[in-house]
Amino acid sequence: MFGLTRARRTAATLVACAAAAATAVIASPTASAAPQPIVGGTTTTTTAYPFVMQITDASGSQFCGGTLVAATKVVTAAHCMVGESAGSVRVVGGRTYLNGTDGTVGKVSKIWVNPKYTDATSGNDVAVLTLSTAMPYTPAKYVSASDTGVYAAGATARILGWGTTSENGGSSNQLRTATVPVVADAGCKSSYGSDFVQSDMVCAGYTSGGVDTCQGDSGGPLLIGGVLAGITSWGEGCAEAGYPGVYTRLTTFSDLVTTQVTS
Repeated sequence: MFGLTRARRTAATLVACAAAAATAVIASPTASAAPQPIVGGTTTTTTAYPFVMQITDASGSQFCGGTLVAATKVVTAAHCMVGESAGSVRVVGGRTYLNGTDGTVGKVSKIWVNPKYTDATSGNDVAVLTLSTAMPYTPAKYVSASDTGVYAAGATARILGWGTTSENGGSSNQLRTATVPVVADAGCKSSYGSDFVQSDMVCAGYTSGGVDTCQGDSGGPLLIGGVLAGITSWGEGCAEAGYPGVYTRLTTFSDLVTTQVTS
C-alpha cells in the first residue's frame, strides 16, 4: 500500500482502526517523510471560510476536517470515520484556532460512510455526517456529477486545514490555506501507479513539492473555483517532490452525497 492517509490519530485510535481491518493510516515502508504543514501557505480564518469544520473526538481533540454543505450536513473522508460512532464525534464550526472556545460545537446524529470504502488507496473515500442541530454558517456549494471539467490540469485549487506543522511536531493552531495546481491524471498515475484510481481520485500539487496537505487535514476541502471539488485523502509523505496530494474526486460521488444531504 502506497502512502499515508491524512487523518491525525492517537495510538489508541490506530489500534482500534487496525482491529476494524479497514484503514490506511499506517505508512508503507517507503513513506518516510515526516509530517509537514500546508507548506507555503498562509494563516486564515473561519470568517473567510465559514464552511470549514473541525472534526473532533468527544473530548474536543481535532483529528480531521470537513466541509459544511447544508445546515446539518458535513462532507468528510471515509477513512476519518472508520472506528467512529455518532456519539464519539463532534463537529466544530466557526472556530479558527484549535485552542479556541468560540464557534459552535455540534453533535452528530448519523454517520454515512460510502459502503464501497475499504481503504483510502482503493478509492470511495467519502463520508457524510448528519448533525443533531443546524450550524449557523454559510455552507459550501459542491460539484455535480457533470462538472468533470473542473479538474483540468493546471487549474488552481485551494486547500485548507489544521495539519501538523513540523517534523514530529504538533498541529497548526490556526486554520491555514494554500493554493496548488491540479495535476493531470497521467502525472498522478506516474507518481502512484495502480494506487491511483482515476475514477475516484484527483491529484493536486507542485512537481517540486513544498505545498501540500498533511496529517490532520484529512476530510477537509479541495476547492476549485470556490466550489467543493475534492476531499483531502492521502499521499506519499507530505509535500514531497514528485508526490502530489491525492483527493477524492467528488464528481464521482456527488449523487451519493446529494442523497445523504437531502435525506
